[in-house]
Amino acid sequence: MSFRVVQPEELQWEERDRQPEEAARWHAPVTGPLELGRSRARMWRYSPGAKGRRHKDPVQEEVFVVIEGAMSAYLGEPPERIDLPAGSVLAVQPGTALQLRNESDADARLFIYGAPPEHGDAEFLPDVG
Repeated sequence: MSFRVVQPEELQWEERDRQPEEAARWHAPVTGPLELGRSRARMWRYSPGAKGRRHKDPVQEEVFVVIEGAMSAYLGEPPERIDLPAGSVLAVQPGTALQLRNESDADARLFIYGAPPEHGDAEFLPDVG
C-alpha cells in the first residue's frame, strides 16, 4: 500500500498574480507533494471579492470542494450562478464555461482536483458581468 499526506502546516501558499484593484487569491499546489500522476490538485484561498478567470478547459474534468466560507460558480453559456456553501462539491465537465467568485464578506477555502493532469490549454473568456 502506498499513500501520501500533506498536513496544513506543510502547504506552501503562493499569491496569484492580480491587478492592484483585484482581491487576492492564494494557491498551494499539492500535486507534487502527493505524487499524483493521473490528476492534479491545489488548495485555494479566496479573499472577499476575489475571482478566478472565466475559462473553458477542453480536456480536464474538475471537482471543487468548498471547505470553508462560501463561493459562487458561474457555469455555462449564458452563465448560470450556483451558490456553494461550505461542504458543497461541484463537478464540472470538460468544455463547460466556468468562473469562481467569492462574493461573500469572509475568506473561502477550496480544494480543486482535476483529471487528466493537463493544463495550459484552457480557453479564457470575458468575466461574467
